This record gives sequence, C-alpha cells and structure tokens, in this order.
Amino acid sequence: MARPGHTAWLLLGAAMLLFASAATAQDCLSATFSGGRTFGRCNSMPTLGASLHWTYHPENGTADIAFRARSGTDGWVGWGINPGRLGMAGSSVFIASQDGSGTASVLMTNLDTVSPSLQPATLKFGVPAGPTVEYSGGAYTIFATILLPGNTTQHNTVWQAGPLSGGNIQPHPTAPANLASTQRLDFLSGSSTGASNSRLRRRNIHGVLNAVAWGILIPTGAIIARYLRVFESADPAWFYLHIACQCSGYILGVAGWGLGLKLGSESVGVTYHPHRNIGIAIFCLATLQVFALLLRPDKKNKYRFYWNIYHHSVGYSVIILSAINIFKGFDILKPATGYKTAYIVVLATLGGIALFLEAITWPIAIRKRKRDADKASNGTAGWQQGA
Repeated sequence: MARPGHTAWLLLGAAMLLFASAATAQDCLSATFSGGRTFGRCNSMPTLGASLHWTYHPENGTADIAFRARSGTDGWVGWGINPGRLGMAGSSVFIASQDGSGTASVLMTNLDTVSPSLQPATLKFGVPAGPTVEYSGGAYTIFATILLPGNTTQHNTVWQAGPLSGGNIQPHPTAPANLASTQRLDFLSGSSTGASNSRLRRRNIHGVLNAVAWGILIPTGAIIARYLRVFESADPAWFYLHIACQCSGYILGVAGWGLGLKLGSESVGVTYHPHRNIGIAIFCLATLQVFALLLRPDKKNKYRFYWNIYHHSVGYSVIILSAINIFKGFDILKPATGYKTAYIVVLATLGGIALFLEAITWPIAIRKRKRDADKASNGTAGWQQGA
C-alpha cells in the first residue's frame, strides 16, 4: 500500500500531466485564423510546437488545411505528406519562409533525397487552392486545399522547422524534436500514430521523472527541513518527511537519469553536452547527499557544524542545477507549451510557499535562540554559584 506522502506526489505528477495535456489541447482548439476561417478538426503535433487544423470533404476527397508552427523571422517551417513511407525522404511539402524584406512566401517542393535541391515542383498530390502563408505572433500559418492521394484518408504526414541564412533555407537541426516530426494521420477520424512514438514516450517519461524528482520532491524536502523544524510540535515528524521526500526524489531521479543515458546511447552522433554534463553533476552531488545521511554526526559532535555546511551547500547546489537542467531539457524536447507552463507554475508555488514560511519562521527562530541563550546563561550562573 502506498504511503500518503508518496500518493500525494503521484497525484501531483498526474496533475502536471493532465494540466499540460489540457493546455496543449486548449492551444489547438482555441486557435483563431484570419478571415474568420474555421476548421472541423485539429491535431497538436508532439514536437516543434506545431499544430494542424483541417476540414475533410468526403464528397471530393479534399481537405482544407492550416498548418501552424512557431518560428522566428529568421526561420522556416514546413508540412507535407509522404505517399510512400513514414519519413522525410519522398515527401511532398509546403515550406514557409521570409525573404530579406520580411515578405512571407510558400515553396512547394518534393524531398526526393536526404539533401534535396528545394526547387519549385509539382507535388505528388493535388493542390486545388493555395497555398498561402501568414506570419503573426511568432508563428507561420500555411493555408491550402489538398487532394488526399490514393483516395484514402490515412496518410504519412511530416513537418519540420529550421533556420534561414540570407533568406535561404538551411538544413534543419538534428535535435530529437526534429527527428521525431512524423506521424500517420487519419483525416477522417483525427487519430494519429507515430513511428517514433515509443521513443518519444520514453523521452517524455525521462522529462517527467526528472521534473518531479529533482524539480519538485527535492526542493520540497529542503523546504520541510528548513522551516518545519522550527516548530517544536513538528519534531521529529519533519525529519522523516524530509528523508521521505529526498529518498523518493533520489530514486525517481536516478531512474530518470538512467533513462536519459539510455536515450543518449541510442542517439548516435547527437549529444547535448551541457544537459548531459549537468545531469551527471546532479547525480554525483545527490549521491553525496545519500552519504551525508549515513555519515550524519550527533548534534553535540564538534564536526556537526562542518557537516551542516557540507549538507546545505551540496543540497542547494542540486536544487539550482536541477532547475537549470530541467529548462535545458524543455529547450531540447520542445514539448507543447503546457508542460513548461505547468512546471513554472509548480516552481512559482514552491517559491511562494518558501517565502511565506520564511516570514513566519524567522520570528519563531529568533525567540527560540534567545530562549536557548537565556537557558545557557542561567545554567552557567547556577554552576558558578554552586562552585
């Protein structure tokens, strides 16, 4: 049977996922378009902050589509269909970009090789209307009416984003988010599956484990130790709560760290050195904290003062590095904005709780120290009189 504390954190993790999923769905469903255009369905892509909106017309096998993806003015985005396989090579795509004057345009081209020439071409599916493009609010939106190939509604879709240089389209990054930007979409039902869904799922698990462990449990344990210990009625409960949070965070964090190493070993030629190195540093420092528990001296031991310095400095270092690395992970995975927002909300909540408790416990701690000093003074005076 799960302990109440563990159950609470499992519920919090689930709440984060639900909050992020709801925010992502809301981003897709609440999207608006110029000219009052509306679409019957939408799909929030799992990577690159992109979404596809469409209305399928079964009477003629066409679909009115609007592909939207975040990008700076110095970048390009693209979307298309691959009639033959789930992958970039062989696909027919629309690529939106801007020239030196800031005018947005759409290129229709076929990606017949891994290094295509990106010359204008007739696509492998019909385009009865469009394409047109708009750039607004830091995102491109490509509009078009397409004739779904093969008289079927299930198709291999691809999307991508990359940089511009002098108005010229440059190769896209080889980040996990870019390499996972494919999925099979049913334009009739709206369901989708991806060839890299399993790997993407493991990346998401890696992110959630580390965010909950290093980004929530460990800071919460530190807050408990710093503030609850001030209240005499909370002793020794605060200590056991502190240990429960830190041990749970360490176990989950090591699991997430190990999964990250496994994902890294599978990404040959793609290494995120800062994220990886900070992760290793966090693991090493957190392991030192485990040894700190085993080597904890008695309160009256003369080395307890130095142990406290070691324990506190290493602990706060883990918390700071963890927050930095979690945001670096968001930059690598580029998930929907809901996940990052959820973590920021949790982080701000923990910070608010810490500030509130700081204001409450300072007066209590000062009175306690004064009382202890008076007791020590009275004890010394009594000893001198007795002597």
